[in-house]
Amino acid sequence: MGRFFAGVLSALLFVAAGLFWWQSAVDVDMQPRVANGGLRAEAPPLPALGDPNARGAPPPDVPEATERTREQKRFDRYDRNRDGVVTRLEMMASRTSAFRKLDKDGNNLLSFEEWAVATSTRFAGADANRDGRLVPVEFATTAPRPSATRAGPVCKCEED
Repeated sequence: MGRFFAGVLSALLFVAAGLFWWQSAVDVDMQPRVANGGLRAEAPPLPALGDPNARGAPPPDVPEATERTREQKRFDRYDRNRDGVVTRLEMMASRTSAFRKLDKDGNNLLSFEEWAVATSTRFAGADANRDGRLVPVEFATTAPRPSATRAGPVCKCEED
């Protein structure tokens, strides 16, 4: 039992000694630096020209963002997890909403009939004069519409 108390007492003494030693090291750092027989030390030298920490120095140039090409932006839209690689799942993820619109019965299988109905409806919508043929002007209406992100914001502002 005496050994236990001696161990606890010695551990407390070591902790106290460590605290006193740590506190004395902090006090030394907090004291002002003196030299030349008690006179204040000279001021530290001024920073060199071009030093970004110098007072009154102009701030460093801000880096500008590089202009990304259209292809880089398109790649980034497909690369969902930003790992620099487009996987098959990432590539197909952009087409799922279009597939779901075509898959009328919701069985995740696109039958010929479902595709044919969608294509026939699209053709009928483009055939303005209902003659069963598409001239170039009518065919141009079947082109995919640009998305709002590519076309920019749509503003319905009244002109004065």
